[in-house]
Amino acid sequence: MKKVYTALLFLTMVVLTNAQTSCPVIPAPKKATVSNRSFVLNKYTRIYIATTLLKDAAGYLQQELIKKELLPLGLTTQSSEANTILLTLSKGAMEVDEGYTLRITDRGVHIMGNSVGGVVNGISSFLQLVRSQKSHNSTIAIDGWEISDGPRYRWRGFMLDESRHFMGKKKVLQLLDWMAFYKLNRFHWHLTDEPAWRLEIRRYPRLTLVGGAGSFTDPEAPAAYYTQQEIAEIVHYAGQRNITVIPEIDMPGHATAANRAYPQYSGGGNEQHPDFTFDPGNEHTYGYLTNMLREVNMLFPSGMMHLGGDEVSFGTDQWLKNAGIRRLMEREGLKDLKAVERYFMERMADSVYAMNAKLLAWDEMAEINLPNDKTVIFWWRHDKPAQLKMALDRGYDVVVCPRLPYYFDFVQDSTHRMGRKWGKGYSPLEDVYSFNLSALIGARHQKQVQGIQANLWTETVPDFNRMDYLVFPRIAALAEAAWTKEELKNYADFTGRLKKQFALYRDDDIYFYNPFNPSEIPEPVYFRKDKRNLSAQEN
Repeated sequence: MKKVYTALLFLTMVVLTNAQTSCPVIPAPKKATVSNRSFVLNKYTRIYIATTLLKDAAGYLQQELIKKELLPLGLTTQSSEANTILLTLSKGAMEVDEGYTLRITDRGVHIMGNSVGGVVNGISSFLQLVRSQKSHNSTIAIDGWEISDGPRYRWRGFMLDESRHFMGKKKVLQLLDWMAFYKLNRFHWHLTDEPAWRLEIRRYPRLTLVGGAGSFTDPEAPAAYYTQQEIAEIVHYAGQRNITVIPEIDMPGHATAANRAYPQYSGGGNEQHPDFTFDPGNEHTYGYLTNMLREVNMLFPSGMMHLGGDEVSFGTDQWLKNAGIRRLMEREGLKDLKAVERYFMERMADSVYAMNAKLLAWDEMAEINLPNDKTVIFWWRHDKPAQLKMALDRGYDVVVCPRLPYYFDFVQDSTHRMGRKWGKGYSPLEDVYSFNLSALIGARHQKQVQGIQANLWTETVPDFNRMDYLVFPRIAALAEAAWTKEELKNYADFTGRLKKQFALYRDDDIYFYNPFNPSEIPEPVYFRKDKRNLSAQEN
């Protein structure tokens, strides 16, 4: 009897210990338990894929382990639990898409997903567990976690503006690595605007040769842009990591860079925003833009294109002086410039739909008549909740990315001077984490919410250090807000897990802000002599 009691006491202690052990993964998993066993990962470990559909997922795992741990793992066609990482698909594995289970024993690792994306998410959790341990002679003992998990939202996004300041391929690939690490799955790429055009369009080479020159802080900067070959490489790299890349080609406003290259399609602007718009009254404008979008659609297989559609009134001063626009208004019965704007967007939307792609647009476009099964509205104006309500009431799916707290160019601390504020409002880590979308949107419209996204506009982001400082660690809070259900979120537990990530940021030369020690000044990347230099010259 005494032996039975002792055994029960020991078992109870193990269960309590496991229950009190916080899984170090971000975002926090739905269910996670840990045993007292561990798996030893070493150079003899092999990866087994049950289907060729998982070849890219296995490539992601291989790339990360060699890059971060110098472990060159090979693939095997032999299924074995002995020193093997098994990657398998099972439609019934989880009740939500992109769900996964991860089981680590002393013999091997099994990652099972109900989709390829689910397997990739399981790999990301496994990589976090790997990196939470120290390597000894190229071997890593990984705790025996068993995780069952799935996302709250299908859209977990991050937007990078590169028109204002160009970051380049290496920096984008690094960002994609961190997005995948935290299971973010939508990369919204803002490639065109007033300062510069950053995407090669072969039919219209002047877009990059002329429109690609300059930046927000230096109008004389040499042309910088992505070639179509680089786009293909980045899109493939993202796809391996379960990240869909969505291009944004701004219209009819924010068109200044394009109009520098091809002024015959300019609708003018004003002194502050010269040549800001495309010309809705020029019939050739629509063919020009449609040809352009055909190449964009070819480069990005996401089946989605974001056309902006915001802030058009910043540059419509000359529209009423334009004879073509006046004729258009008379012919189509358009009573004002807002109606002209809607006409333009509805015509360009038809071009997008004809390419079997969805149209994405900012919340100004909630007012126009578009098929709601082919259109997604991005609510960004936190001070205009009526626009969100309008989009939902009209049946559109929405992505929620309000300035506060999801514009990451807003400062993180009240004492910060460089960067944006909204009056006295800014975007600290806790606000990013604690944003409650369910409280904002009623139960009737929950199914229309695709998810949440953070946006980094780069007026105040001239270099990599500034980009890192604004993104990290808020990207981790964004990820958990998008993944974890409200009732499972715990900010105190999150910050405990987050602090352990800082060593990983340092290892990757991330110049991050430490909200728990605001006086800490990270070492600038370009001062480091012992690690790779991610300078603009290398891009």
